[in-house]
Order: sequence, then structure tokens, then C-alpha cells
Amino acid sequence: MVVPNASRQELLDAQSHVWNLIYNYISSMSLKSAIQLGIPDAIHKHNKPITLCELANALSINKAKSHALFRLMRILVHFNIFDKVKIEEEEEAYSLTRASRLLLRDEPLSFAPLALLGIDAITVDPFHHMAEWFSDECPTPFFTRNGVNQWEFGGRDEGWNKVFNEGMASDSRFVSSILVKECKHVFEGLESVVDVGGGTGVVAKVVAGAFPGLKCVVLDLPQVVHGLEGSENMTFVGGDMFEFIPPGDAVILKSILHNWGEEDCVRILKKCKEAIGNGGKVIIVDMVVDCEKQEHNTFQTQLFFDVLMMTVLTGKERTEKEWAHLFSSAGFQNYKITPVLGLRSVIQVFP
Repeated sequence: MVVPNASRQELLDAQSHVWNLIYNYISSMSLKSAIQLGIPDAIHKHNKPITLCELANALSINKAKSHALFRLMRILVHFNIFDKVKIEEEEEAYSLTRASRLLLRDEPLSFAPLALLGIDAITVDPFHHMAEWFSDECPTPFFTRNGVNQWEFGGRDEGWNKVFNEGMASDSRFVSSILVKECKHVFEGLESVVDVGGGTGVVAKVVAGAFPGLKCVVLDLPQVVHGLEGSENMTFVGGDMFEFIPPGDAVILKSILHNWGEEDCVRILKKCKEAIGNGGKVIIVDMVVDCEKQEHNTFQTQLFFDVLMMTVLTGKERTEKEWAHLFSSAGFQNYKITPVLGLRSVIQVFP
């Protein structure tokens, strides 16, 4: 007996569980195919549930592979990316779900670029080197695979840099649209903010638009902000956050600190503290992991992100206790967590 005292059904259930883990990548690869084929957009453009034949015609796929399209749609329906409905004469057709509406390319809050970044070969390939990494001297499996860290890789590969920036921008549009509505109090009374690692300025543009009197500065690496034009109340600065952060009433760190280990996070926070002086604050948008209070799926997704940070970067997702330790180590006295962004929270940190 492979497992002592296990019944036949328990062994079969265990086998099924392991199989699901082994082939879990098929769900993300199927999603990638759907985005690349433009399936969500084709259904949306059809303006009503679409049959398999209509979908195949809209996508201009090889007619001999229409049955393969059915199988792809079947698994995506299973994962609630699409719905299957009955139309005339009980014929089956497909419609969008809330999840697939987030993947429409022309929607302002489209998540498609971030989805493609997360499933990109450059992101996924380092996971094949994780076991090797545990035995070498490299800081991450990404480094084991590529010989450089992610930031250096982006600096020399324009294609990857574009994919990364577009993915981050799509996430920023989504987050900032909620942030300025649900957390207006966070920005009230401020005259200037610095968005550190702000990419192409998506968050700063939304914040500046919601609070016209607020001056926004976007700080990111020179290759990220090169050629970007600001506006009357928004400027771009190329630089290194470890060296200098422009002064402001507040510093925004959206999905920044989870990229870095403890020592680097403390260095960043100390630079933030210098930038805001005694009367300012740091506004962090990141995950706060709590396995006891969170739902299973939420906690599972946070675990996925934690291992992603370990594999691609040198960071991690943190518990409140770990966040508090970082703030204290950087010389901050107080903080407030507001869980309004689903998997992520808004954390205000005060000197």
C-alpha cells in the first residue's frame, strides 16, 4: 500500500488532487489563448450570446479546428470566464461574465495587458528553474534563468519592457479608479504627492484629475519615463528611489514594497520619510496577508503572488506584523490599514 491505511477512494482522491496541481497551468494557458484570439472582444462585438459557429467565423479560425474551439470554450466556461446559455431551438451560445468583461481590450479598466504579463514566457520560465535556484547563489530563479534581475532585463529588452509597463498600467487604472472613490480622505488636505515607481503615470493622472489642486510627481527609472510628457499639475522624474525621492506631502508606493526584501524596503521607506518630513505620510497599496480571516480563494491568490515575488523578484507578500516591523525599522510611529481593494489594502504610514 502506497499510503498506509488509506481506502481506495482516498487514494483516488489524492491522485486527483495531485493531478489538478500538476495541470493547473492549463487554466492560465487557456485564458492566454482566449485573450490572444480576441474571444472576449468577439463576443462583446456580437452584442448578444454567440454560437460556436458564429464565434469561429468572427475569429477567422481554421474551419477544421472548430471542435478544438469548443473544447477551449468548455474549459473556460468551467472556470467562469464565459457563460453558456440556450438560445433559439435550444442551441447553445456563449456570453461574457464579469471576469471576461475585465479582459476586453478597449475597456478603460481592461485587465488583459496584466493577464498577458502574468502568463508571459519571461514571467513563467523562471519557475522551471526554482529547484536549481535553491542550490545556487543567485538571488532569484529569474536571475538563475536570465543572468540578470528583472529590472536589468527590462532595461535591455524593449519588448519585455513594453509588456511589463502595459501590464502595470492596466493594474494601475483598475486600482486608482477605486482608490479615488473609496479613499478620498487619504488625499484630502494634500498639496503634493510623489508616486514612486509610478510607471507611465496612470495613478498620478487619475489622482490629479480627481483633485485638481494637487501637484503630482511620478518617479521611475529613466527607461520607463523617457519621452513621457507631463501636464500643468503632473511631472515625470527619472531616477532611482534608493538614491533620492522628490519632496512632497505624501509618497505613493503602489505594488512597490512587495517587490523587495526587508533591507531594501527599509531603505526605500527611509527615503520616503526624508521626502515627506514630519507632517507628511506614505500611502502604500499592497497585500496584507491574513490566513485566519481571509477566504480560502483570497488567501490562495495571495500565496500565488508571494511565490511569484520570490521567483521573479526578491520580495514577498507580508502579514500585518511584518508590515509593522518594516515601518518601525524605518522610523515610522504609526500606520492605518484600510482593506478596500480586494486582495490589497491601502496602508497610510505616519512619521
